[in-house]
Amino acid sequence: MTTQEKVNGTGLARIRRAMRCSYLGLTAAYRNEEAFRQELLLCLALLPAACWLGRTNVERALLVGSLIVLLIVELLNSAVEAVVNRIGPERHELSGLAKDLASAAVFMAIVHAVAVWFLVLFF
Repeated sequence: MTTQEKVNGTGLARIRRAMRCSYLGLTAAYRNEEAFRQELLLCLALLPAACWLGRTNVERALLVGSLIVLLIVELLNSAVEAVVNRIGPERHELSGLAKDLASAAVFMAIVHAVAVWFLVLFF
């Protein structure tokens, strides 16, 4: 058994610990990130619409999946911002680049969601 296995546990203990970390991450994002709250509320509002408007299970999966991808990318964006801010408050070209790239990823997730919804609903 490696040191890492001992720290994280094994079996159900590891799964419980991972679930707790995920819960803490989601609550921290909700508490601290306005963009995450806005996107979460939008996704919660669109979720019933996705189930109702999708004509097939594949369409429903595409509509719901695009919403989930948006939330995932926003969480990763928040993680990048937290790490960059942890490194230090001084401006650095690479810190700015990391934040800009993470923001661009969120933008592309929004474009993806809009494209999926448009294609499913109008074609």
